[in-house]
Amino acid sequence: MPSPETRVQELHLTLPPAPKPVAVYKTAVRHGNLLYVSGHGPLRADRTLITGRVGETLTPDQGKDAARQVGLAVLATVRDALGTLDKVKRIVKTLGWVNCTADFTGQPAVINGFSELMKDVFGDDAGVGARSAVSAHTLPGGIAVEVECIFEVE
Repeated sequence: MPSPETRVQELHLTLPPAPKPVAVYKTAVRHGNLLYVSGHGPLRADRTLITGRVGETLTPDQGKDAARQVGLAVLATVRDALGTLDKVKRIVKTLGWVNCTADFTGQPAVINGFSELMKDVFGDDAGVGARSAVSAHTLPGGIAVEVECIFEVE
């Protein structure tokens, strides 16, 4: 499999600018060979966020697209923290929240937007880790999806 940086180019991915903290926290903290990435929202290249509630103002497919956009923001943060995505050995754990209506039960399919991107960039083994996908009645700023994750790194 090509390196993650090569895969980003092959997939024609455009990473947004690495997000900056909006409160008192760091976007990523390295501890030993683990990189803990704080909750990220669906940040676009123009620095706007995808907002809305799945099942109300967004379709499940739009929610999945928002989760993929979160993945691009996370990749930007990882690259910013490590200097290159090629230092990632694997994704270890993902926790995704979906801003959705009380009766919506498709959170795993929405968070697949994030997980499928990680698999595309890091490969079938290194790009797939443990995962939880849950609902939220609201998320900061009305964002559609939030994801935090842990990477094993060199």
